Amino acid sequence: MDKFALFQAIVARLETELALQTEAAHASRSEATDVDSRAEGKFDMRGQSAAYLASGQARLAGEIAEAIAAYRALPCRPFQQDEALAVGALATLETRGRRSVYFLGPARGGLDLEIEGIPITVITVASSLGRSLLGRRIGETVTLPSRGGPSTQVITHIE
Repeated sequence: MDKFALFQAIVARLETELALQTEAAHASRSEATDVDSRAEGKFDMRGQSAAYLASGQARLAGEIAEAIAAYRALPCRPFQQDEALAVGALATLETRGRRSVYFLGPARGGLDLEIEGIPITVITVASSLGRSLLGRRIGETVTLPSRGGPSTQVITHIE
């Protein structure tokens, strides 16, 4: 698999999220400072609510910008088959004939992408799966909680 294409897809998705979040923060800030948002009574909180929203959206935009910087700083290197999993690795896990591919990224876990027709989920070490995979090698198993009880998955491939 082309890991460079994966990195580009992740950064492109994050840049799209950043643009949307920045636009939303500007719109909320404009609403908060608009003359029509001034309180008409002591219980009117429109302006204050818009200001809180703008603050949260600006904070999220900052987190996304930091994630973009983290991905750009992450070396795009191939992992050897005998190498332990670390941030930047692409791992294939298998359970009951079903394969799942995960990319252990530095930030913004939960992104679902498709590269070369293969669905990939971005995870981080902040997730239970990410913590379970860190330092593991091909052939090792990880047991994860699932709806039907614990699920044991085997690491079958590392890139």
